[in-house]
Amino acid sequence: MQQVASALIFSACLAGMHADAQSARAGYSSTALYNLANAYARDGKPGMAVVNYERARLLAPDDPDIEANLVLVRRSLGLPIETRSRLDRVAEAASPTVAAWIGVIGLMLAAVALLAGRLQASHRWARRISIIVGIALIGVPVGDGVMLWPRLHEGIVIAGTAPVRVSPAPMGDTLFALKEAEAVKIAGEYEGFVLVRTATGRTGWVWHADLAPVVPRSWTGG
Repeated sequence: MQQVASALIFSACLAGMHADAQSARAGYSSTALYNLANAYARDGKPGMAVVNYERARLLAPDDPDIEANLVLVRRSLGLPIETRSRLDRVAEAASPTVAAWIGVIGLMLAAVALLAGRLQASHRWARRISIIVGIALIGVPVGDGVMLWPRLHEGIVIAGTAPVRVSPAPMGDTLFALKEAEAVKIAGEYEGFVLVRTATGRTGWVWHADLAPVVPRSWTGG
């Protein structure tokens, strides 16, 4: 239940980001992030380029230019190209703003139906249908948030190479090294270090300055 609630909050955060994108407030529009990523790519900073392409893609998941440049940078570094399933594409293409409003409408519909049931006993079938429809609509932003939840735990290596240590300590033994622009899953944090998991399942601790989350903490209020 806690994960579902967190996913719903994340969906609402993305809805807010889409609203910000329309007003281009604080520079967090897909166009601004895309241009910033292009600038990093030209300056030879592929890690920061990929971070900003990924952030731009969150705001504009169906933009072919963002997708093409993201693939181009990763391919130039010899990194694996991310393959998204049809379900992932549907989830990313769905607007969190629309999903959030659908949830609000569903909540209002269910609340009105419950209130009407207390005021009068007639038309029970209509109230039941309204409640069922309302609950179904509330499930839209919840499902959207659950599908997008893994994005909260993705990070991109922004250092030239990032040593992965056996423990969260500067003198900890190095297990292996991550390439710049490589994507990892963030599993935890401890005293300036981040616990990461690679696509092949390897885990270890990375210095936090060597990694940037795909979803900035400023977007989630963290």
